Amino acid sequence: MEKMRILLVAGGWSTEREISLKGARVVAGALRGRGHEVTEFDLADGFEKLMELAGKNDVAFLNLHGRPGEDGLVQAMLERAGCPYQGSGPAGSFLALNKAAAKALMRRAGIRTADYVFLPTQPDASWKPGLPFPLFVKSNTGGSSIDLYRVGDEAELHQALSSLFEKKQEVLIETLIVGREVTCGVLGLPGEEKALPPVLIVPKSGYFDFHDKYAADGAAELCPAPLPEDVLRRVQEQALAAHRCLGLSGYSRTDFILTEGGDLYALEVNTLPGMTDASLVPKEAAAAGIPFAELLETLLRFAMESAAA
Repeated sequence: MEKMRILLVAGGWSTEREISLKGARVVAGALRGRGHEVTEFDLADGFEKLMELAGKNDVAFLNLHGRPGEDGLVQAMLERAGCPYQGSGPAGSFLALNKAAAKALMRRAGIRTADYVFLPTQPDASWKPGLPFPLFVKSNTGGSSIDLYRVGDEAELHQALSSLFEKKQEVLIETLIVGREVTCGVLGLPGEEKALPPVLIVPKSGYFDFHDKYAADGAAELCPAPLPEDVLRRVQEQALAAHRCLGLSGYSRTDFILTEGGDLYALEVNTLPGMTDASLVPKEAAAAGIPFAELLETLLRFAMESAAA
């Protein structure tokens, strides 16, 4: 691939800042190893510098998690600067980050999701969710299993709600779906997308929490997932359907719960999934014969082709 000047955008000020920076170091090393010129930029070092730096580079690689980044703001600014970037545009990014909006769109597309309640503001102490316990309580726009609570009764529920609303978060409450967690990436420009080999996640803590995701002794991630071919095919079909119904581009990763009875429930869709050689989408790409550095270049090529179209 022709050598490029790449603006690597990471960090920022979300709760997932450190995860973003850690991944960016791996991305920078891989791209430099392929001969590209990489400018690393932490949004927290001066948000106003973004537009100037964008004008000095051929393309941007976003390694952001949470807001800003996954909400489409940086993508919208880069478009104003005329700088291509990998992944989805502002609208798709915003819809996928907002779990309540994404669930509404996925259900409209026939994709099954857990029953849920969306709370933009804190209810009074007598409020009841109308869903059976146990429940998951989470930030409506969070990720990386930060601010995720499993609650077994009303007292735990209201404690979790108080914690989230104190942090000025919108809240999503979901019924617990018992089963195995499977995740599946999608790669390709619109109309050419293909699902990657799914991953079966075997957590040690009962569910895929922050420790299981990032600790060295965390969850086992089996790729390709040791599941029957018909199940793998359904996971891939649903990942493609989720990607398309949200209007995404380039790549994404959808997380699912597979019940003992074979039902598949979509949990959420990630538009800027983790990007180290040990992350889930790179593992899936490697299983499909695409090494990590080649995956990064493929995403940048998609960005350049989309901008030129």
